[in-house]
Amino acid sequence: MSEVSLKKPVKKSSSAPTRSTKPRAAVSGKQAGAPATKAFARPVSNATARPVAKVPVRPAAKAPVKPAAKVPAPPAAKASVKPAAKAAVKPDVKAGARPAAAPSPKPTAAVKPRAASKPKSSSKSSRASLGLSSHHGGAASTLMALHEGVVYGPVRSRRLGRSLGINLTPAHLKLCSFNCGYCQYGYSEPTRLSATPAIENWPAPAAVAKAVAVALKTLASQHDRIDRLTLAGHGEPTMHPRFKEVVTALRKVRDELAPGVPLTVLSNSSTLHRDDVLAALADLDERYMKLDAGDTATLHNVNGTTMPVAQLVDGLCRVPNIVIQAMFVKDRTGRIDNTGDLTVINWVGALERIKPKAVHIYTIDRAPAFPYLQQVPAPRLREIAQRVRLAGLHCDVFGIPEEAAAGELPAPRAAR
Repeated sequence: MSEVSLKKPVKKSSSAPTRSTKPRAAVSGKQAGAPATKAFARPVSNATARPVAKVPVRPAAKAPVKPAAKVPAPPAAKASVKPAAKAAVKPDVKAGARPAAAPSPKPTAAVKPRAASKPKSSSKSSRASLGLSSHHGGAASTLMALHEGVVYGPVRSRRLGRSLGINLTPAHLKLCSFNCGYCQYGYSEPTRLSATPAIENWPAPAAVAKAVAVALKTLASQHDRIDRLTLAGHGEPTMHPRFKEVVTALRKVRDELAPGVPLTVLSNSSTLHRDDVLAALADLDERYMKLDAGDTATLHNVNGTTMPVAQLVDGLCRVPNIVIQAMFVKDRTGRIDNTGDLTVINWVGALERIKPKAVHIYTIDRAPAFPYLQQVPAPRLREIAQRVRLAGLHCDVFGIPEEAAAGELPAPRAAR
């Protein structure tokens, strides 16, 4: 019995399978917990991946695209259409602008006023080419218009009295070998040393003689007296390719219709290298030749030429019985100024070589091509004239009354 009892407790105590099942259940519980770890890992991976992908992509795509498309486009279209349409419609054509703006879309409305503004600028440039351009801040506001024909005037000249002007350059085309800043007809565009007669239609010698004859007969019928017949115009008269023939024809007309009236020329002295010009000048009664400077640098600044001053002086020495005319000017920047002491000394030295019969000096009296030029005061002009007289030459001052204040413009006059 004892043995049996002993065996029974052993069996009871050795109910290890029940204990082993419990830890196995616990293990199986741990193994069952494995899907819990897998379930926990999945949401973590999903939670981290999805917001990271969403945050940078969506705001980055929305922020630059939407404001960039909305903000610049409407104001650009409105600003270009409204002011442009108003500026083109009201000042130009009130009736024609409305139908053009209604059917056309916005870009075309912006283009049309631009096209309408171009004719305005072109009309101003055409007026400038005719010598009608205006300047700012001067007492005289416009340049003189280019001549339409051969004869103009008579005009009252500061030095030549009542003069009948003769223009030998083509109508409405300023041709000159110089480009002086003080020219009353404006700048030459472009400056030319020579020109082709077939292209630029120089007046024929017979046409010049006929026009002068008609003018002299008209003046005689009106009992109107003139002091001179002056070859001048809106360019350099000696540039005419048949200048010698023109002078011969004019002398014949003058001797027939106005005997005793001097036939004169106003020249810039740039064509004296031509023998035909020298021969024609010898047939004239009076020769007024320009020399504004005695050194090349000042000559370039004042007269806008590349010609050296020595060439001018050498040519002037070949023409007898001439009157040298000199325009003295300056501007407040010092860019153009032939009134300085050293400049005047060089100029007087050139006069001593040329030995003219007289010297005429003056300053601007009308609106110049370079609008910032100023008159030279009368006291300075008298000082320059005194230096010429000390060199043994006769010199007269024109254009500035004795009582004129420094830098003050007198009333404009009509002739050169």
